[in-house]
Amino acid sequence: MLVDSHCHLDRLDLAAHDGSLDAALAAARQRGVGHFLCIGVSADNAADVKALADRYDDVDCSVGVHPLDVQPGAAPALDWLLDELNHPRVVAIGETGLDYHYEPEAAELQQESFRLHLQAAQQNGKPVVVHTRGARADTLALLREAALPNAGVLHCFTEDWEMAKAALDLGFYISLSGIVTFRNADALRDVARQVPADRLLVETDSPYLAPIPYRGKPNLPQYVREVAEFLAMLRGESYEAFAQQTTANFKRLFPLARVKG
Repeated sequence: MLVDSHCHLDRLDLAAHDGSLDAALAAARQRGVGHFLCIGVSADNAADVKALADRYDDVDCSVGVHPLDVQPGAAPALDWLLDELNHPRVVAIGETGLDYHYEPEAAELQQESFRLHLQAAQQNGKPVVVHTRGARADTLALLREAALPNAGVLHCFTEDWEMAKAALDLGFYISLSGIVTFRNADALRDVARQVPADRLLVETDSPYLAPIPYRGKPNLPQYVREVAEFLAMLRGESYEAFAQQTTANFKRLFPLARVKG
């Protein structure tokens, strides 16, 4: 069984499944995907991801504010985060983090939001889903400062081994998406070979970043199978062993997730 450890079920392009999320999830289940973590990105979609987690037994969710969704003068409130985390199907906080690639001018605002999420994690104990792009030093500095008891995951990882090693040393997991299959991702494949087997997750980040051979098309949770098969081959492991290991990793990192099997 596989877990799609990071997907945006409320944002999927469902044209391939006649507009039906039920059909999209059924297609993923038929390909061996047994659980889904639906990710919150804003205060506006928190209710949506919680509703989806309530609706499907094999879906859990996170809540948080993506760094590119933080609005000037409206950083998420700590009380709001702590209240949202009380929902029984919310197993993680985020996604949160820093993205200077698209909004370097918003660095200070993003850092304020990230610190609030990390503070909530310190108080609540749930793991953090971290987005980082173009902000290696500041991301690691804030994670070291927080010293989280249950750490979390650097999702859709695209950085170098030096950053991966630093995050691993802090107790974080590394999650890889379809980007690892892209032709120009040699450096990322080098990282993928080195991540310890017990600290690796797989994801789609759907509807974004569809893996080869679907690159350029809307991504779907069922395509986490392509990511897992590629990584198993890259690492010289059997697909069955890789799927079993990454599922065990997910359950260890997110102990509140209701993963069957």
